[in-house]
Amino acid sequence: MLVLHGSPISNYYNKVKLALLEKGLAFEEADTPTKSTDEAVLSVSPLGKIPFLKTPQGGLCESQVIVDYLEAVHPVPALLPADPFAAAKVREIATFIDWHLEIAARQLYNSAFFGGPALSESRLASVRKELESKIAGFRRLAKFSPYVAGDTFTLADCSAFNNLPLVAMASKASFGEDLLAAGGIDHRAYVKFIGERPSAQKVVADRKAAQAKL
Repeated sequence: MLVLHGSPISNYYNKVKLALLEKGLAFEEADTPTKSTDEAVLSVSPLGKIPFLKTPQGGLCESQVIVDYLEAVHPVPALLPADPFAAAKVREIATFIDWHLEIAARQLYNSAFFGGPALSESRLASVRKELESKIAGFRRLAKFSPYVAGDTFTLADCSAFNNLPLVAMASKASFGEDLLAAGGIDHRAYVKFIGERPSAQKVVADRKAAQAKL
C-alpha cells in the first residue's frame, strides 16, 4: 500500500495527492509534520521535509521524484505525453513553477500568512522584482490551452493548481496587488476550470478541513 506522509495544507503534498487521485491509485494518508527529527522520518526524508511517500519497495522524498515514480509504475492514465520531448516540456513547466515561481513567492509567506514580521521596504522591493521576473518567464512557458502545458491534464497541472493561488495570495497580501494577474496570468479562470475535476475537489475539501482544525 502507498502511504503519503505530510499535511493536506501543504501545496507539495497536494501536488502528489492530486496525481494519486488522478491515477485512481489506492493510498493512505499519514499526518506527518515538516522538519521532524524522528529517525523513522529522516530515514525516508533526510531533511525532514514533506511530502514523502512510502511504497512496498521503500520510501521516496521530493514531490517531483514521487510523481515521476508514480507515472513510471502506473503509466495509465497517463499524466505525461508519450513523446519524450513533449514529456520533457511538461516537466519543464512543473520545475519552473516549483523551483522558480513558488520559491520566489515563498519568501513572502511568513509575513503574509503566518503572522511573521513585515519585510523591510528594500526586501519587499527585491522580492517583487524577482517575482515579476519569474512570472514573466512562466508566462512564456505556460500554455493554458486549456491546461497549463497544453490540451491535456498533466503533472504540470498538479503543480500549477496547488501553487498558483499561493503566489497570487502572497503577492496580494504583501504588495496590495495580485502580481500573477498583473503579469497577464488568468489564474482564477484556470483554477476554477481544474477545480471542476473530482480529484481537485477532494484535494481542496481536505485542505479546507485541515485548515479548519488549526
